[in-house]
Amino acid sequence: MATPSKTPPGADPKQLERTGTVREIGSQAVWSLSSCKPGQSPNLMNSPAECTQSRESHLMSFVQVSEWISLRDDNLETYWQSDGSQPHLVNIQFRRRTTVKMLCIYADYKSDESYTPSKISVRVGNNFHNLQEIRQLEMVEPSGWIHISLMNQRTNEPISTFMIQIAVLANHQNGRDTHMRQIKVYTPVEESSIGKFPRCTTVDFMMYRTIR
Repeated sequence: MATPSKTPPGADPKQLERTGTVREIGSQAVWSLSSCKPGQSPNLMNSPAECTQSRESHLMSFVQVSEWISLRDDNLETYWQSDGSQPHLVNIQFRRRTTVKMLCIYADYKSDESYTPSKISVRVGNNFHNLQEIRQLEMVEPSGWIHISLMNQRTNEPISTFMIQIAVLANHQNGRDTHMRQIKVYTPVEESSIGKFPRCTTVDFMMYRTIR
């Protein structure tokens, strides 16, 4: 039986941002987690006591986190570690309906081994009660950025949603808990209605791209 080939890494999201075709919008959302390991990192939560979960009417009380947690600190050495049963959930909720083109997730099998996700589900909807799966991705020993397209497969247009949920369904080597290191959320940048102009991608151009 042939060994599955390793998942190839995608481009660094910073390169995509420099093209001017997408914009990172994770800071506009409210982030929450299904669990986290207590005392994992002083950067992860305001207090380890906040790393708790409870079940009322079979609904998870999610751990609320701010945008500067390990998933959003632009540091590939830090990570969120779950602490509970699968699936492990990352919830991204926008205050208004938002157009989203792509997710970028950083994984590092060499460092995380059995904590590395091997199967991920991406769901979208208005809230927790009507989420629908739009992508399911299987990964083999990923090391680098994984790009997940959120384009509508029928219309080839970016999706528009209030909420995105990333669910880790399985880990490598049947690991229970998971590590996730970085997550980026991208919306397309619309072309000017006046006309299309060359992209300003050099450092010198970027310095003068806004009106002061």
